[in-house]
Amino acid sequence: MNSPLVIRPRVEDVEGQPILRPLPSAQCRSVGPFVFFDHMLSTSYPAGKGMNIRQHPHIGLSTLTYLFAGQIRHKDSLGSDQIVLAGDVSWMTAGSAIAHVERTPEAQLSQAFTLHGLQVWLASPKEHEQGPGHYSHHPAATLPVSDNLGVTIRMIAGSGFCLESPVPVLSPTLYAELHLQTATSLLIPTEHQQRALYVLDGEAQLDGEPLPLHSLVVLPEGENATLFAESDCHAVLLGGAPLDGPRRVNWNFVASDPLLIDAARRRWAAGDWPQVPGESERIELPGSRR
Repeated sequence: MNSPLVIRPRVEDVEGQPILRPLPSAQCRSVGPFVFFDHMLSTSYPAGKGMNIRQHPHIGLSTLTYLFAGQIRHKDSLGSDQIVLAGDVSWMTAGSAIAHVERTPEAQLSQAFTLHGLQVWLASPKEHEQGPGHYSHHPAATLPVSDNLGVTIRMIAGSGFCLESPVPVLSPTLYAELHLQTATSLLIPTEHQQRALYVLDGEAQLDGEPLPLHSLVVLPEGENATLFAESDCHAVLLGGAPLDGPRRVNWNFVASDPLLIDAARRRWAAGDWPQVPGESERIELPGSRR
């Protein structure tokens, strides 16, 4: 087997929430449709405090939020207003222009709580980059699960391992949550061309070599791989078909044509953008003096 590519994450802070961000990186711009990967580190908030990501824009991508603990309230310029619980999928396709807000629900703020989860961005195929926006919420109970011989696979989005998620992905996608009990193993097949593993907790090996915690490990294309759990292990597996061309990621915008990003930056800076109902606060364009 060829050696996998190991991407160490950057440490970031998003409106007070600590983040690990391995993707994008100089080593790897995308894995399948995934162009952005944020691990929202497990964070304990006291009563009255929480996450509050103010109104901000997107183009050319779908955001997928998946929590292990806590809750988030999603609001967007389409009029969506949804409480997202742990295990649910919050899926938003930006199209040509969308804005949204993500914050801790008022009910959760009444007591101390822990927030832990992932948010990823999937670049839209070129034919959908400038299409209409869309939002859908998928409760945990709607996601397919396989539980066999100490290995549990939940298909968050896309398909794999004979499972298919109801999330309306726009291109061939693999995004699965994995739980392996100690001394169990999982064969990772080549049903998707591009694949990567991210270990959230526990000790694991990939084809006999230790897997680093909290790093994105990109698997060689066209080769099966075996994940082995040295202890109880929690991980995610992501990937899919390669993008239909390179993408530029600039602030919250993703596009195959840099002119689309330039236009989006001008529109947001000028205030010419769909607004989230009931919201007035917004995150200004970096460098903007509006």
